[in-house]
Amino acid sequence: MARAQALVLALTFQLCAPETETPAAGCTFEETNDPAVPCEYSQAQYDDFQWEQVRIHPGTRAPADLPHGSYLMVNTSQHAPGQRAHVIFQSLSENDTHCVQFSYFLYSRDGHSPGTLGVYVRVNGGPLGSAVWNMTGSHGRQWHQAELAVSTFWPNEYQVLFEALISPDRRGYMGLDDILLLSYPCAKAPHFSRLGDVEVNAGQNASFQCMAAGRAAEAERFLLQRQSGALVPAVGVRHISHRRFLATFPLVAVSRAEQDLYRCVSQAPRGAGVSNFAELIVKEPPTPIAPPQLLRAGPTYLIIQLNTNSIIGDGPIVRKEIEYRMSRGPWAEVHAVSLQTYKLWHLDPDTEYEISVLLTRPGDGGTGRPGPPLISRTKCAEPMRAPKGLAFADIQARQLTLQWEPLGYNVTRCHTYTVSLCYHYTPGGSHNQTIRECVKTEQGVSRYTIKNLLPYRNVHVRLVLTNPEGRKEGKEVTFQTDEDVPGGIAAESLTFTPLEDMIFLKWEEPQEPNGLITQYEISYQSIESSDPAVNVPGPRRTISKLRNETYHVFSNLHPGTTYLFSVRARTGKGFGQAALTEITTNISAPSFDYADMPSPLGESENTITVLLRPAQGRGAPISVYQVIVEEERPRRLRREPGGQDCFPVPLTFEVALARGLVHYFGAELVASSLPEAMPFTVGDNQTYRGFWNPPLEPRKAYLIYFQAASHLKGETRLNCIRIARKAACKESKQPLEVSQRSEEMGLILGICAGGLAVLILLLGAIIVIIRKGRDHYAYSYYPKPVNMTKATVNYRQEKTHMMSAVDRSFTDQSTLQEDERLGLSFMDTHGYSSRGDQRSGGVTEASSLLGGSPRRPCGRKGSPYHTGQLHPAVRVADLLQHINQMKTAEGYGFKQEYESFFEGWDATKKKDKLKGSRQEPMPPLRAYDRHRVKLHPMLGDPNADYINANYIDGYHRSNHFIATQGPKPEMVYDFWRMVWQEHCSSIVMITKLVEVGRVKCSRYWPEDSDTYGDIKITLVKTETLAEYVVRTFALERRGYSARHEVRQFHFTAWPEHGVPYHATGLLAFIRRVKASTPPDAGPVVIHCSAGTGRTGCYIVLDVMLDMAECEGVVDIYNCVKTLCSRRVNMIQTEEQYIFIHDAILEACLCGETTIPVSEFKATYKEMIRIDPQSNSSQLREEFQTLNSVTPPLDVEECSIALLPRNRDKNRSMDVLPPDRCLPFLISTDGDPNNYINAALTDSYTRSAAFIVTLHPLQSTTPDFWRLLNQSNSAWPCLQYWPEPGRQQYGLMEVEFMSGTADEDLVARVFRVQNISRLQEGHLLVRHFQFLRWSAYRDTPDSKKAFLHLLAEVDKWQAESGDGRTIVHCLNGGGRSGTFCACATVLEMIRCHNLVDVFFAAKTLRNYKPNMVETMDQYHFCYDVALEYLEGLESR
Repeated sequence: MARAQALVLALTFQLCAPETETPAAGCTFEETNDPAVPCEYSQAQYDDFQWEQVRIHPGTRAPADLPHGSYLMVNTSQHAPGQRAHVIFQSLSENDTHCVQFSYFLYSRDGHSPGTLGVYVRVNGGPLGSAVWNMTGSHGRQWHQAELAVSTFWPNEYQVLFEALISPDRRGYMGLDDILLLSYPCAKAPHFSRLGDVEVNAGQNASFQCMAAGRAAEAERFLLQRQSGALVPAVGVRHISHRRFLATFPLVAVSRAEQDLYRCVSQAPRGAGVSNFAELIVKEPPTPIAPPQLLRAGPTYLIIQLNTNSIIGDGPIVRKEIEYRMSRGPWAEVHAVSLQTYKLWHLDPDTEYEISVLLTRPGDGGTGRPGPPLISRTKCAEPMRAPKGLAFADIQARQLTLQWEPLGYNVTRCHTYTVSLCYHYTPGGSHNQTIRECVKTEQGVSRYTIKNLLPYRNVHVRLVLTNPEGRKEGKEVTFQTDEDVPGGIAAESLTFTPLEDMIFLKWEEPQEPNGLITQYEISYQSIESSDPAVNVPGPRRTISKLRNETYHVFSNLHPGTTYLFSVRARTGKGFGQAALTEITTNISAPSFDYADMPSPLGESENTITVLLRPAQGRGAPISVYQVIVEEERPRRLRREPGGQDCFPVPLTFEVALARGLVHYFGAELVASSLPEAMPFTVGDNQTYRGFWNPPLEPRKAYLIYFQAASHLKGETRLNCIRIARKAACKESKQPLEVSQRSEEMGLILGICAGGLAVLILLLGAIIVIIRKGRDHYAYSYYPKPVNMTKATVNYRQEKTHMMSAVDRSFTDQSTLQEDERLGLSFMDTHGYSSRGDQRSGGVTEASSLLGGSPRRPCGRKGSPYHTGQLHPAVRVADLLQHINQMKTAEGYGFKQEYESFFEGWDATKKKDKLKGSRQEPMPPLRAYDRHRVKLHPMLGDPNADYINANYIDGYHRSNHFIATQGPKPEMVYDFWRMVWQEHCSSIVMITKLVEVGRVKCSRYWPEDSDTYGDIKITLVKTETLAEYVVRTFALERRGYSARHEVRQFHFTAWPEHGVPYHATGLLAFIRRVKASTPPDAGPVVIHCSAGTGRTGCYIVLDVMLDMAECEGVVDIYNCVKTLCSRRVNMIQTEEQYIFIHDAILEACLCGETTIPVSEFKATYKEMIRIDPQSNSSQLREEFQTLNSVTPPLDVEECSIALLPRNRDKNRSMDVLPPDRCLPFLISTDGDPNNYINAALTDSYTRSAAFIVTLHPLQSTTPDFWRLLNQSNSAWPCLQYWPEPGRQQYGLMEVEFMSGTADEDLVARVFRVQNISRLQEGHLLVRHFQFLRWSAYRDTPDSKKAFLHLLAEVDKWQAESGDGRTIVHCLNGGGRSGTFCACATVLEMIRCHNLVDVFFAAKTLRNYKPNMVETMDQYHFCYDVALEYLEGLESR
């Protein structure tokens, strides 16, 4: 038979087929062919041998082992082991399942296997693959039938191949016959359903599921056959039904190399089933080729672009992710990304990050390897705080060694930083300069030595941490260098006044004291003298003086002697260098050796002989003697020896006679001419050294004087003594004695008269001082300056003669006591002057207390508020000290001062008044009727002029106020008549309509419009703020064409009992009234209930604030006294009287802090400017003022929080809410306790708008939800909420409804319901969690994000109604207070175009002192206001 010849055989019989069915195709290998059953087969061209077609019939010569018939046969003994031969049948395609049936023959006489008969199914001309069926061994001399169930499905084509493989035994025969294609399913092999493709990502597990029809028992093996020939066994076969089963073939961790065609095969001796080929598609997960691109870097973020246009791997990309890690860190985070650009948040500053992009395709394991990384570094962030713990390690006289806490990265927030040690000190001296220097320390070093300092100086040091993004300055710490020996006393500072026997020496402290001077040492000795009696050099003497004694009087010195003085100072370290100076004492007048006036030696009518004794020189020798003759005149005070004036000018007799003088020089003798006592005759008519000694006239009386003179270096000293008296010749001796006695008596009387005059003057001066002291120092706490001068006066009295020639200016010292000086310090720095200051232009804008009020000239003439003598005005600078003194005084304080208002009252009425009786005793005040308001009479009712109202003077003008009672129903018309008549534009109401269940005032205004008598009142506008309401009315009156506009200012925050806890709101209310009242308007009508206590408080505050602004003083006592003379009981209680003082003090301390929006930017720029001299700013000083006026909480104010049952509900005992602002919880059956650590606070427009609390504890979470449920709240943000789902906290059931998120905040909506009160329904609450406030920062990271939060909360409030806002942070203070303050400021801007951060923070601190805790938070409130206004400008 020719190779590849197509044989057409006639089928003579069918095995196992119904007689009615015929095969669709096949080969029987018989001699006759049936055209209906074509038979096409071929044998492979390159086989090792060929199949033989044989026909064996009986009688045919053939081996006995072969069966009869026509078939294909292989004699294995003729071929080598391992050789193969194939029979290939025609290509077939099917629309349904095919069944190929064939018969085979395997026989060896000795029982060995002749070889292996295998069947292959090749699809679409593909590779041969593995055999789908094979048979080996010897099976006897008979034919066996097998079936092949092929499921390839159209349009695929397949070919069936039979292979003969020679075994090593090489004995026997293999035969093949009756290969038929049946048109019905196989009975002996299962048929597979269509096998689908499987797509999987590389590295993942794949699984083929082969569904077959038939019996699983008909197959011995189930295999997954790869087109390349590899086989995978099934892991399990599961029966679906009695005729259907499922075989599963897993492929583990497939790779791209395993992508191929696979089919299912079942094998059994009776046949095999073959499925179609399905493709295993292995996709490679995508990976970017390029790294991401950096767009912008910040301290805590990086903005990148993904760069995913070019990838390695397969698409489509269904998810993009960013994987980032620190370059040196072990952790990594992955963020899903939806855009091409992405911002990585919450990174560490100055840190290198590796950022890669992950791409994901569909399916498990579709995420590819990270792409090439972008290595980038964040910028440095502003340091978290300044270095702390600055302390000294060593202190010396000229250097300081300082140390501080080491800085960690969490503080520096940058790896590149510098720590600068900045210090300054004042060297001293007259230049008053300050040495400033900043030194950069080595990084990582926390110790530094400052050298070349001056001893005993205060060195002010601060640490400054700087990195490229900012700086943080620490608090200034003051250190003092150690002492050193002092410097030398400057020689030019030594001043002295030499006298004859003493020297006054004064010196100044060394310019470089180098410490605390403990003493001065002065040494002196004589080194030269003109007096030969003085031994030179003399002994050296030393004295010591205390540190405050910088002068000394050296006595018992020798006249005319030069002394060498040495002065040096001493500190604890020793003496300094001495200053030297030479001082020569003055020469002294000569001294005479006359015990008494001697008797004359002889006397005639014209002469008298006296004894001249030589004088003793003192510091200089005697240079000349002189004899002086003086004519004695009547009624002349005679000279006594030693007590007379000398005669410095020489006069000859002729000159004296010509000038009419009574004395002349009779003789001048050289000193050498009088070595010893000798007589001298006066009137001897001789001439002595040019002086004529004429005879004396007998009828005249003469006094004879002897004078000695010393001359030295241009200095002359004289001494003279009366040595004789010559009486006139006619006088007797007895009259002479009487005359002498008369002279003595006259002298005594003169001395007594002079002493008496001095005593009278002294007493007068004391009286004047006492009177002035009473006027200016009326209060006991003022110092008494009289005592300060006592020591000085005594010293001056004792040294009057000794210091007569000394300049006394050095002893003039200030008598102002230290307490008094301190009293001037505080308010003087705020621009307030005393009442006595003469200022022509009024007050400056900086010193204005009421910047928003209309400006009027200060100092109105004839003001009724005069200063009394017993109770004088108090300077604004002294007000704080005055109030503290009055509150703590034991003898005379506020109680006694208040009671003095009722002196002169009837004793019974006074007692009732002081006990708070409800009666209204009327003291006999004559001015009451005179100052009452008289209404215009009405026709038909001439007595209708009465209304209970009085005129009260203001500070700037008379009758500025009308004090009246709250209108009763019957007097509403009279009230409006008064308003119309007086042209009033402002009504101030300081009461609620109902208080403590009693009607305090009738509602005298309409809801819309109403007519009272002939006056029509229309409500035009209502403006509601937290503490007061402003209503605008339009008044029209019948018969008048004018339309009058009136504003009612209704203060609603005055409590029902007592006085307001703080004056902040009332002061703002007064400013608003003053600013809204036109200068030319009529009186301001003020009323409470009775028109007395609260009304009086308001008027006193208004008047005193004007007085403080214009004069710098307040006179509260006399103001109240004056008001009581106009209207009775204007101040009803001592508590009100004290409140007035506290309110005025707060106004003076705080000043006016409101800024109009139009001026805010310029004003704020000036506020944050650092003053180079003070190294501070107005903003910092304003915050310091806020701290100083923040009222501290007493333990008594927090009594509820301190109850034992409530202690566990407080996170910290340092942060407790006061009782007066607690939001009490509604008690439930499950929890009767109604306490929660929270406080109600006002906003600008709403009272109790905020509830500020702490983060809930685990034990207080149910209380938190109870608070929220009863408050109808929204709040910004230990997670205490369910997400998602529903959870019960105590009796509160909370259900998460929805949520949204962006990079700034997360907003959630919860439904809250009390399960014990289901009838009350549920409450929808929105929860805002702010994300842009880092844990280590005092302020948010972004002002825009914070404004976004404020806008979202405000929007929700507008949508949901008037619920309160619960604000909480860790301590319920700093962050929560910053939120509330910013919200209040924005309300202020929207309502009145004003910014007042100080008012917002002060109002919050009145409730909780820890609100807006730090300077940074206070500064941030200003920044938010500026950001908000700039946002409005850009719209």
